[in-house]
Amino acid sequence: MSGRIDRRQDFPLLVGPEGAELTYLDSAATAQKPEVVLAALAHYYRYDNANVYRGVYSLAARATAAFEAAREKVARFIHADPDEVVFTRGTTESINMVAWAWARAELKPGDEILTSEAEHHSNLVPWQEAARATGAELRFVPLSEDKTVSVDSVLGAISQRTRIVALAQVSNVLGNLPLEVARISEAAHRVGAVVLIDGAQSVPHLPIDVHAMDADFVAFSGHKMMGPTGIGVLYGKRQILAAMAPFHFGGEMISHVDPEVSTYKDAPQKFEGGTPPIAQAIGLGVACDYLSGLDMAQVMAHDRRLGELAASRLREVPGVHVYGPRGDRMGVVSFNLDGVHAHDVATALDQQGICVRAGHHCCQPLMRQLGVAATARASFYAYNTEQDVDKLTAGVLSTMEFFHHVAR
Repeated sequence: MSGRIDRRQDFPLLVGPEGAELTYLDSAATAQKPEVVLAALAHYYRYDNANVYRGVYSLAARATAAFEAAREKVARFIHADPDEVVFTRGTTESINMVAWAWARAELKPGDEILTSEAEHHSNLVPWQEAARATGAELRFVPLSEDKTVSVDSVLGAISQRTRIVALAQVSNVLGNLPLEVARISEAAHRVGAVVLIDGAQSVPHLPIDVHAMDADFVAFSGHKMMGPTGIGVLYGKRQILAAMAPFHFGGEMISHVDPEVSTYKDAPQKFEGGTPPIAQAIGLGVACDYLSGLDMAQVMAHDRRLGELAASRLREVPGVHVYGPRGDRMGVVSFNLDGVHAHDVATALDQQGICVRAGHHCCQPLMRQLGVAATARASFYAYNTEQDVDKLTAGVLSTMEFFHHVAR
């Protein structure tokens, strides 16, 4: 595994006067944006700003062409077809769309929704609500000793009553290696179930081929993959999207409206009522181009190398507890210091120019499984280097020494 990338110079926030000494280790929450994405946003608003689909004048035509070109770029990035790419506000809305538009039409009492206690709340709460609305039962995949989800556990939990399997491919807390989705899809489809993959932490960091995965839905966000906020994607298989009812109702998603009844356009437009996030979609398309230029296999190797190095270094510090798998992992490392709250750790590191996350990371059931209220979390991306791991390790040592000195 090689994967050495150093693209910090492409990210204005990290090379300007305020960012020159910044060690940004919170990409699992949101990624920094390269200059090409920022330039694309500015270009749209300066030169192409018009609503899409509605106008016949040339400015509107340019905006529409740029918006649909972005859909094609996203489709290429995940090896889908453009009509299988629905633009949303983010992973959360994408999952909610399935939990409302698909689940409430398809689930009934006696059916099972299979998920896990390691999920982000965005891939748990919608299924709680879907179960409550339909009478379906929520079931949980048993977690491994390190509290991750294993493929074997998923396969063992799928039953004849399973109707949907909803799992994160990579945990935003534990940084497990990506689940082998194709194996899960094969088992789920054998019993007539569909598969939804929360790709918020996987699509930005590894090569994705949705057709090879054979998942029925994949949800992900633009802002975690160097794109703008306010834009996300729901990938859905063409035949499933065709059968699903719309989730939002309004302008541009309709085919014909009478006073009493309306008919709707085909997917993906029928799921995109109202003015869509035009500039954000264009920015996401450029982010896909940028990441493709880095080679996603190299991005994955780079992130893994830094994550594994950071976990190994932190485990060498007395009094530091690192969660998740030992050895092979992705670039997400959650940890705690003996006797120091995670928020205090993050505050102390911030004073040293190191940005890490602290809290329950929208994973309260997983925190209870780990036996903690919160963790600090460092997460890595293409603009990070081994020097960032060095700074993190030194910062944790300094923080430990400070709090233990104060405690004495």
